[in-house]
Amino acid sequence: MTAPALAEAVRTGDPDRFAATMAAPPALRPRLWALYALNLDIARAPWASKEPMVAEMRLQWWIDAIGSAGRVRAGDVRAASDALLVLAPHLAELPDLCPLLLGAAEARRRDAWPEPFDGAADLDAYLDATAGNLMWAAARLLGTPPTGEAVVRDFARGAGIANWLCAVPAMVARGRHPLPDGTNGAVAALAEDGLSAIARARAARASLPAGAAPALLTGWKAGALLRIAARDPGRVAQCRLATSEARARASLALRAVTGRW
Repeated sequence: MTAPALAEAVRTGDPDRFAATMAAPPALRPRLWALYALNLDIARAPWASKEPMVAEMRLQWWIDAIGSAGRVRAGDVRAASDALLVLAPHLAELPDLCPLLLGAAEARRRDAWPEPFDGAADLDAYLDATAGNLMWAAARLLGTPPTGEAVVRDFARGAGIANWLCAVPAMVARGRHPLPDGTNGAVAALAEDGLSAIARARAARASLPAGAAPALLTGWKAGALLRIAARDPGRVAQCRLATSEARARASLALRAVTGRW
């Protein structure tokens, strides 16, 4: 799979991240395509079978593949997938990148099983390991220094909550329990928590390099979605948590030009 093929995989499987990545310099896009294509593979793996143990075995294959890619020497082109092949030199250059990918994959183990989250803290940890690790990995690939981690993770928290709320109906249909507390009050509080996290990150925007913007632009819809959920939490379960696509694209274009994620 070439870089254009990885880009196409992201365009079809994760169109919001594809659109945001177009704001990155062309030379930096392939590493983001590879990261997001790998994330799609990891996210799909636990759903590969209705049998939890079989699904977890599929996920374990990816965990092993990431671990192996993280151990190869710089310049060694062996990799278990084309996404990892593209990421291999960056894994060698950034020692913290492999643990981020492994942490995201390990967190997905719970997706293979129907057990509910053990309270709000359990959901928080899951979102930080998945959405948080992914956005921070993207920021690192764009040259963000380690000092920017807290800001990026705050923004990722808000974006992760928004995406999670959007996915609630589909997960319920699959027999999962995505929310520790699905009452309207708890859903509204979760949305407000996401909005607060985004506000904290934006207040510290100046502490991040401008080059980090494409990583955070992947959450450009989050604020609008969270405001809807906070105002009318019943729309989450009704699969009515959405915004105008035309307005969303215009918002992304403006944010990409100004860098104000």
